[in-house]
Amino acid sequence: MTAAKLILPDPAYKDSHLDAITEYQEENHFLYNKVPKLFADFESYVETLRKEQGHPHRPFQDWVEQVPETVLWLVKDSDYMGTVCIRHRLNWHLEKWGGHIHFIIRPSVRGKGFGKKILQKTIPYAAHFGIEQALLTICPENAAAIRVVEFCGARLEDETQETDRFPARRRYWLNCE
Repeated sequence: MTAAKLILPDPAYKDSHLDAITEYQEENHFLYNKVPKLFADFESYVETLRKEQGHPHRPFQDWVEQVPETVLWLVKDSDYMGTVCIRHRLNWHLEKWGGHIHFIIRPSVRGKGFGKKILQKTIPYAAHFGIEQALLTICPENAAAIRVVEFCGARLEDETQETDRFPARRRYWLNCE
């Protein structure tokens, strides 16, 4: 058994990743990913994720400025455990609701320390991209994510209010130096 590690998306994790997409969709996440389509052409999906050209796997409205983003997967042995997205810079929207770093752990492995692992392993990558202080935004009701970011040393700056377009978010800053 090996330690969990961050990797660029890799077709070798197809079955495990597609199982996780199904788990995420049961929680109403990643609904824009159509599993049959991904199954049929997983290699193209992985290639798109590896391009670092903004958030390639989620449709945005025209008013959202795209920023460079690196997508990494947390894997352990032959299993996909979660995804982290590192935005190389912030636009006005990310400053309030998105942040530099967004991570998600597949539901079937939550509560086993993978949230802490993915965030701890992300810090050197963020530093490599020149991010000294990374912004993370968390849903105020997501107690598990709040515990993870606080465990990793992030400090709370404030909480945004819900608007007609966007949910409330707790804004944390994480030292990546």
